[in-house]
Amino acid sequence: MAGRIEDYALIGDMQTAALVCRDGTVDWLCLPRFDSHAIFAGLLGTEEHGFWRLGPAHAADAPPPMAARRGYRGDSLILESEWDTPRGTVRVTDFMPPRDGAPQLIRIVEGISGRVPMRSALRMRFSYGRVIPWVHKHEGRTVAVAGPDSVWFDTSAETYGKQLTTYADFTVAPGDRIAFTISWEPSHKQPPPLPEPEQSLEATEDFWRDWVDQCTYHGPYREAVVRSLITLKALTYAPTGGIVAAPTTSLPEEIGGVRNWDYRYTWLRDAAITLSSLLRTGYREEARAWREWLLRAVAGDPENLQIMYGIAGERELGEAELDWLPGYENSGPVRVGNGAAHQLQLDVYGEVTEALHLAHMTGLARNDYASLLQLKLIRYLEKHWDEPDEGIWEVRGPRRHFVHSKVMAWVAVDRTIKLIESGDADGPLEKWRELRDDIHRDVCERGYDKERNTFTQSYGSKELDASLLLIPQMGFLPPDDKRVIGTIEAIQRELSTPDGFILRYPTSGTDEGVDGLPGDEGAFLACSFWMADDLAMIGRVDEARKLFEKLLSLRNDLGLLAEEWDPRLQRQVGNFPQAFSHVPLIDTALRLTASGAYGG
Repeated sequence: MAGRIEDYALIGDMQTAALVCRDGTVDWLCLPRFDSHAIFAGLLGTEEHGFWRLGPAHAADAPPPMAARRGYRGDSLILESEWDTPRGTVRVTDFMPPRDGAPQLIRIVEGISGRVPMRSALRMRFSYGRVIPWVHKHEGRTVAVAGPDSVWFDTSAETYGKQLTTYADFTVAPGDRIAFTISWEPSHKQPPPLPEPEQSLEATEDFWRDWVDQCTYHGPYREAVVRSLITLKALTYAPTGGIVAAPTTSLPEEIGGVRNWDYRYTWLRDAAITLSSLLRTGYREEARAWREWLLRAVAGDPENLQIMYGIAGERELGEAELDWLPGYENSGPVRVGNGAAHQLQLDVYGEVTEALHLAHMTGLARNDYASLLQLKLIRYLEKHWDEPDEGIWEVRGPRRHFVHSKVMAWVAVDRTIKLIESGDADGPLEKWRELRDDIHRDVCERGYDKERNTFTQSYGSKELDASLLLIPQMGFLPPDDKRVIGTIEAIQRELSTPDGFILRYPTSGTDEGVDGLPGDEGAFLACSFWMADDLAMIGRVDEARKLFEKLLSLRNDLGLLAEEWDPRLQRQVGNFPQAFSHVPLIDTALRLTASGAYGG
């Protein structure tokens, strides 16, 4: 059985990523890309669906021991786990070196004290655990082959096969270092080069040190901000600049529920807000690469803008269910692909335009096509802003006139007007000023409940929605506007969990709710950070700081956050780690630091 979501560590090479449990088991790895088929899918099933455990030997009828200590080596993505056993102490170092060629996962066992018996158990299963590969020796190397894939296993330890699993039993003493590496290569090509684990470790450490040195944030929350930045960098697909929402699929928003989605794609919304955080902390190269990715993905067809694309800009992300996988803690179905790709979500136009605007304002070299794209997006919104859509939360129920979508349409027009006013683009300025005013008036008249003094989720509805917290952050209304304050206080009353975190919107348990789905979900962490932001903006800075630091306490021991927090089970839920949680963490830290609202 897979560990709790917070028991996992992330390692990656900016093309794919692995999750490593506290007991030394890699339960999730897709090769060669984030969105490729998994060769270890035990996270969503059982050990029969693929895993790689490396740790102290233990009795067959006992659970594998958990590491006594673990952490990343400095500001890097190099994981170090240590076990204290009756026979001594051992360390395992796990990492994936940034690459130009074959992807590699390297694990180095190091003896610290005593003599510790160790075991490596490697069970590769291709196609999300469905395909058993042909495992054999080739010129002294172990290789697993199935269809187009081959995975090469290299180690100096003696290995043997048993029950369709490759084992190595060995003992380490102080100073011993034994490396294990798997490398992926298309099965029709020559074998990948022999790995050089120690040189790769040094190069990986150098890479992360040099990258983190570019960070311009040096405030009181630096540790949390830097770990979030490293996580966002790890979720970036280096060859194209695309940013995945998370490296996993189908980790449930409710344990045992059906709200299980594939997040291994580039949502324009998530990528745009990620770009904003990177720009605010000094990372302009990532911003440039994402802008180039965006221009390629959208190409000459902004009228058919999708809410998400593949990491190389692919448009077809057909959704399917993998019925041979029972799901994380039996939370089925397991889905790959995402049927929401072709939804209409008008807010995306605002997020993309805001990101392009911020890139322009922070001095990113001008790109004429980026400006042209921005103008084309507004011409589309001219005709469609007043239509109902599926909204930011990708509801699978009827389309509605979501207030947040209208607000973000206003943002798109507002930022484009600013671009024209700066002299860097030409457009019908007066016409679009009128459009901006029309959208603003429409939202304030049709999306605001005067009796309750709050904006609502959609026109004519009584439900609230945490996305309304972005109204002051986007500049739609000033923070001291009574309607803004009323909305913040209404969300605190109606969408807060007992421990003060924020739900996205009301759900309906076993009945089908506004999102067209049965079941409930946890507190949405991004929304909780938005609340902290808003509280700071309206002058309730002590309350904002306390909420922010309470949110920081939800991170696992490595500083990682999933999408949501289950207040009933007191555990993380949803895909992991989640860009949409780490981005607002950074933004709130920057806001609180700027206001001086932090502890001693």
